[in-house]
Amino acid sequence: MGKIIPIVIPAYEPDDKLIGLMDNLVSAGFSPIVVVNDGSDRETYGHIFDEVKNRGAIVLEHEVNRGKGRALKTAFEYCLNEFEDMLGVITADSDGQHTAPDIKKCMDALGQNPKSLVLGVRNFDESGIPARSVFGNKTTSRVMKLLTGLSISDTQTGLRGISSEFMRYLLTEKGDRFEFETNMLLATKSLGIKIVEVPISTIYLEENKSSHFNPIVDSVRIYAIFFKFLFSSLSSSVVDIALFTIFCGMMRGRSLPFDYIMLATIMARVISAVYNFLINYKVVFKSRSNGLWAAVKYAILAVCIMLLSGALVSFFHGLIPASPEFVVKIPVDCVLFLVSFLCQREIVYK
Repeated sequence: MGKIIPIVIPAYEPDDKLIGLMDNLVSAGFSPIVVVNDGSDRETYGHIFDEVKNRGAIVLEHEVNRGKGRALKTAFEYCLNEFEDMLGVITADSDGQHTAPDIKKCMDALGQNPKSLVLGVRNFDESGIPARSVFGNKTTSRVMKLLTGLSISDTQTGLRGISSEFMRYLLTEKGDRFEFETNMLLATKSLGIKIVEVPISTIYLEENKSSHFNPIVDSVRIYAIFFKFLFSSLSSSVVDIALFTIFCGMMRGRSLPFDYIMLATIMARVISAVYNFLINYKVVFKSRSNGLWAAVKYAILAVCIMLLSGALVSFFHGLIPASPEFVVKIPVDCVLFLVSFLCQREIVYK
């Protein structure tokens, strides 16, 4: 390969599996190996880090627990400063899930794809995998594909090959805990970084009891990036429907040159669209595109969705005239919500 590829292992309150992993890596000839002690109690876990250091690892220390994301950033900064001739790093977990042969496979893949993000992916259809891990990984993969367009079979894998250039960018990426790894995946899309998946062994020891991933707290952190879009869209829909209902009540029964439902749709949608654009541009998609050009594309999309909404609501309300207009509007706009999201993701804020 020419350039070196350090192995980075963040560790918080590890057990003897970290020592076993270190032995396997040393036996396989891997070097350098950077281990980050993320605030583990010295009295209880100090001997493990001493053993790792005695086997040749570089051990970096956090005085207090700062999270996996922060530990990875600490290692990235160290490697970028210390290893000038570095292609990138391989990150691995300390809990025995990643083997030396699998790490070697990811290292080879990074060497062949130096500008890509390499993921060591597990097969969650195998038997014997803890139910919480199967559910968590499959759910996150499906949600990510729906909301971002990224098709990743193992979104929570800790075995990754990361180029030096991408590492520099990740030093400024948000997230200090498990959500950092999700943010890393999302960053590949905005930066145009290809993802290369490498099949690895699916290993869960003792039902994965040594994992510090909290299914509730950490899932909330991970899904928070998705909740922002849902909040933006739902709050915009509430504004739109509330204004639509008010305008229908004001114009129903009046002599107007236009269909009152279409007119109410246009007036409500213009106001809610401005609100929605500002939130999506600044908060949700954090678009780097020109604001004016994004606004033009959004306006075109909003007009198309608005006209479709008005036409479809008028059509279906004509079929069931006894029903309130907003009752017809809600299911119509639910379908158009998905259409709008896909267009915003791929065209407006890409």
